[in-house]
Amino acid sequence: MARTQAADYDAKRDAITDHAAKLFAEKGFAAASLSELAERCSVSKSLIYHYYPSKEAILFDVMKEHIDELLGVVESHNDSNATPAHIFRMLTTNLLRHYVGAAERQKVLLYDLASLPDENQAEIKTKQRKIIARVEAMLAAVKPQLTQDKKRLAAKTMLFFGMLNWTHTWFKPTGGVTRDELAEMAADAILASL
Repeated sequence: MARTQAADYDAKRDAITDHAAKLFAEKGFAAASLSELAERCSVSKSLIYHYYPSKEAILFDVMKEHIDELLGVVESHNDSNATPAHIFRMLTTNLLRHYVGAAERQKVLLYDLASLPDENQAEIKTKQRKIIARVEAMLAAVKPQLTQDKKRLAAKTMLFFGMLNWTHTWFKPTGGVTRDELAEMAADAILASL
């Protein structure tokens, strides 16, 4: 007879991935152990294996949850009543707002993608390409002439992500600039470059 799932099964998996994101961001995926993760979760290592078959499966869930949320943010910006520049500005703000509390997951995504099995890497990379394509389309909507210069459009898009994706390494919420002001600066810089 199959074992039934506990009522709090999803909550426990979420707790494992939350602790794993912090551990992997702090130590790096390769250096982190399942024993350390179990200790941080205040559970046994065997209980971790009840929820996940491997450390790589946990890593995949950490990345998948984060990339799915980022994709959701990007895909939600399609207001046909707003100007393309306004849509881009709102996207920039909402992406940076999403990063609040997600710095560990962003760091893991940036540094540990190569630790996933090939099929899991492919899934994450496909979603990354969708996010990039959506932003390229937004920039092309602001400046349609960019569609004639795909390399320049790609470069501007990647500069945009370079500004946002690495804020976890230096941005301090208690500093003199708010996250929304930082988003405005990033959007201004890209839009002015078009």
